[in-house]
Amino acid sequence: MSYSKTDLLSLKDFYQNQLLNDTVPFWFPRSIDTEFGGYLLMRDQDGSLIDDDKAVWIQGRAAWLLATLYNTVEPKQEWLEGSKTGIDFLNNHCFDTDGRMFFHVARDGQPIRKRRYYFSETFAVIAMSAYAKASDDEAAAEKARFLFGKCIEYSTSSSLLEPKFTATRPSKGIGTPMIMINTAQQLRENIGDPRCDEWIDTWITEIETDFVKDDIKCVMEQVAPDGSIIDHIDGRTLNPGHAIEGAWFILHEAKYRNNDPHLIELGCKMLDYMWERGWDKEHGGILYYRDVYDKPVQEYWQDMKFWWPHNEVIIATLLAYTMTGDEKYATWHKMVHDYAYSKFHDAANGEWFGYLHKDGTVAQTAKGNMFKGPFHLPRQEWYCLQLLNEYLEDNRNIASSKLDVTHLNYKK
Repeated sequence: MSYSKTDLLSLKDFYQNQLLNDTVPFWFPRSIDTEFGGYLLMRDQDGSLIDDDKAVWIQGRAAWLLATLYNTVEPKQEWLEGSKTGIDFLNNHCFDTDGRMFFHVARDGQPIRKRRYYFSETFAVIAMSAYAKASDDEAAAEKARFLFGKCIEYSTSSSLLEPKFTATRPSKGIGTPMIMINTAQQLRENIGDPRCDEWIDTWITEIETDFVKDDIKCVMEQVAPDGSIIDHIDGRTLNPGHAIEGAWFILHEAKYRNNDPHLIELGCKMLDYMWERGWDKEHGGILYYRDVYDKPVQEYWQDMKFWWPHNEVIIATLLAYTMTGDEKYATWHKMVHDYAYSKFHDAANGEWFGYLHKDGTVAQTAKGNMFKGPFHLPRQEWYCLQLLNEYLEDNRNIASSKLDVTHLNYKK
């Protein structure tokens, strides 16, 4: 199948409506903590609070979202002020005395947990850069660039962070170069930084060289330092949604670089490999974990359907289609879009459930917790809206599709 101009206009309207009239209103303004600052994001399906603790990385994500909406959708003062309360909370409560950030704090900012990785910092970078663009706050811009530099240091010097494992079986994960690519992209596109292009090249090369395995058509989640596969359970475990998220970051970079053909090929190849490994041919949806050699996976949630991989695959397939015109990506996009919005979306209360059983039934009703908040879903809807606005503007004379548009059913 393919998408006609009418189909794409319908999709654009759908994503805009979901973002602004369903997803964002579920979270804001009620999640803004007017007493202590930041956001109260651990919520049940009806929006009621289930815990008032705060995950630092999701505080950053929420501040990024509000500032980004202000920058790109409409300059609403409530979005700018809402972003500022998150930025202030991060600065006032979320940094330890050694300069590193906490992962989990109490409602009033008292520290509870600090993790060995630095993803709290990466999301603070994108939040502060988006807020700096929205507010012309030079201090926020300087802090974003400073933290980006610290993240580079953490990613390149193993001695700066306490190791989680011994040196017996060294490994590295795709998460570091992948998240750092997107962090650099957001920093560059919001406020600029001369370090970004070179480092993005470095991280893409690492992914292509060490994690993408053309001989077995796979993108590894972790590998040995030399890029070889570690034939133990952890080393064999794949996360298709994570790899496809990395694929669309690379496709985004290709678009930024005037449709760089090598990066388009790389991003599409990663998407192709992991769609084949991740799509559940029995029930639909993206399986959470797979084994590279199809052996049993250790984690008991391996065949569940989590919300965020579907957000990443919706973006990746639509981006791949608009960049290549390959009709298989339109087919895949419709498959994952229809599955996700029919299974995860809560029509009664808005937003998405986070966790489904293999058969697509809801496993539990929380909309927000230490790992889920206003990020993956609104980012997906926002990105697809921006992508389609630009694509339709640049392609006013898109040829009509052979597909009968009456068969499309996006407005569920």
